[in-house]
Amino acid sequence: MTLPLGFQTRVGERGLKLSGGDKQRVAIARALLENPRIMILHEATSALDSKIEQKIHNNIIEAYSNQTTIIMTHRLSTVQHAHEIIELDKFEIIDKGSHD
Repeated sequence: MTLPLGFQTRVGERGLKLSGGDKQRVAIARALLENPRIMILHEATSALDSKIEQKIHNNIIEAYSNQTTIIMTHRLSTVQHAHEIIELDKFEIIDKGSHD
């Protein structure tokens, strides 16, 4: 995403149109700027390609390693480096552990 005026670029209906992936990246950046103790991401990278998704997750792990992050996703690749993965089916835990 290239912003012609940097952070001053207007986005949305009356400005630069953002793709679904760009919207997700902006939402993640806004959440990270809040520096929350617990961050909940629900399908937060579903519109991103796998390379960008991996970069974002690596950055979150590196910068926020002392915070709790809960990630809800359908993609196993999104959580493969998580400390703990909990698989649910109809609100019941059917498996729990790490990717290894």
